[in-house]
Amino acid sequence: MPAKETSNFGFLHSEWPQLFADGQRTEGLVIPDPRAACFYGRRTLELAVTWLYKSDSALKLPYQDNLSALIHEPTFKATVGQKIFIKAKLIKDLGNLAAHSHKPLQQLDSMTAVRELFHICFWLARTYSEAEKPADGLTFNPLLLPKTSRVPPQTLAQLQLLETQLAEKDSRLSELLTGKAALDAELERLRAEIAAIKKQNEATPDEHNYSEAETRDYFIDLLLKESGWALDKKQDREYPVSGMPNNQGEGFVDYVLWGDDGKPLGLVEAKRTKRDARVGQQQARLYADCLEKQFGQRPIIFYSNGYEHWIWDDRNYPPRSVQGFYAKDELERSIQRRASRTSLAATEINKKIVERYYQERAIRRIGEA
Repeated sequence: MPAKETSNFGFLHSEWPQLFADGQRTEGLVIPDPRAACFYGRRTLELAVTWLYKSDSALKLPYQDNLSALIHEPTFKATVGQKIFIKAKLIKDLGNLAAHSHKPLQQLDSMTAVRELFHICFWLARTYSEAEKPADGLTFNPLLLPKTSRVPPQTLAQLQLLETQLAEKDSRLSELLTGKAALDAELERLRAEIAAIKKQNEATPDEHNYSEAETRDYFIDLLLKESGWALDKKQDREYPVSGMPNNQGEGFVDYVLWGDDGKPLGLVEAKRTKRDARVGQQQARLYADCLEKQFGQRPIIFYSNGYEHWIWDDRNYPPRSVQGFYAKDELERSIQRRASRTSLAATEINKKIVERYYQERAIRRIGEA
């Protein structure tokens, strides 16, 4: 049986042989060496993103050409869409953990990385392939992953050395696209061909299942773990509460973030990726009501759709957008401030600074507001 038929990345074999080889190497390490699999997953993503910037004239180079800057560039996000962007960010973050963190990486991490890489490569092939495109019904098959490897697991130090060697070997994207190559007639011809192929391929609706719910759930897990939440106890997820205003009066909180005293410091309500994160605001408030009634402490509320995250201490402040979740000590301080904060309206005004009555009146009005 040909090698490409034993790999989840076989559809890349004819037009993107280098991506195929790197994708196959990544999936070969998922089970025997999760850290190396996450590292090579990021490496394969870098090659795919570099190809996109060279081939698609819609993408504009950012101020730097490292992977983080490239995938956060607005033209990249507009080109690939939200679902592919979040997958790219997830693979990048896992690759960074693999190369720069002493924290152990599990098979769940490497399996997620290679699955998301599969979806990104599928999107690339479906969007830009000139030959036969992969069928929309193609799915990631974990049974194709090798169980063992002839190469022993690589250490963090080995991966860091390899990262340095690869960086020295790679051509800088900025030099490729801003030097003479940018004016090369061959490059212009290639980009024109790619644009025509892309337009033709996009005329057919993309009905591939990109597993957005799985991506959302794992990405929220990853953000919570980065903030120090282990999520290793049963009560951390799908925590049952009673007193909800529905027929059964019961509900399940997606995530509860517990304090050392056994009381809830925070909760996270996750909504489908296609819905605005703020759709979960009311339901999260009801869960907070139930937890407060049960434990005598109102948790800080988070709600997220995997892309957007909001925090809401509804006793004191309106909701606001955040990039991630608070660590335990940050949530503890937020809870403590509810009791320790003093009223601005009652704060003493320093007469040495404020002498006139209308100044004092203005300060009082601001404090009351």
